[in-house]
Amino acid sequence: MKKIFRYFKSMALLELLRGMKLTFSHMFKPKFTIRFPEERTPVSNRFRGVHALRRYPNGEERCIACKLCEAVCPALAITIESELRDDGTRRTTKYEIDLFKCIYCGFCEESCPVDSIVETNFHQYHMENASERIITKEQLLAMGDRMEEQISKDRRKDAAYR
Repeated sequence: MKKIFRYFKSMALLELLRGMKLTFSHMFKPKFTIRFPEERTPVSNRFRGVHALRRYPNGEERCIACKLCEAVCPALAITIESELRDDGTRRTTKYEIDLFKCIYCGFCEESCPVDSIVETNFHQYHMENASERIITKEQLLAMGDRMEEQISKDRRKDAAYR
């Protein structure tokens, strides 16, 4: 008896009718559409975007080549090489981040003792070639110079919450 009932149920196409009912119920609801260049979606204040290296107000880079960010990175996306300067301090000669490996966890930012590496709220970047996935020290410093005003403003907001 169950087989006969199941056969007639499949012939009546009840699953199809239920699916059509669901489709039509969503068809006439208001849509949520963003027209991207003109309109922007709100971004969380905890959003982590592309990385940047910061400088001190006198123009010297902040990174002291402690390599904590490289050690703490779970994806092994950061590569640092350093050398001693004439005054005995260490500075980086090579600082690269592989964006294909990076999982944007923020551990590098949290581990930095001098607040050198930060993740900005800039999320509209793209790559046209796979070779562009590695961001060099010069690119990171340029991003930091361009975004410094926004970074320092975000840092002041974060300090107010603590």
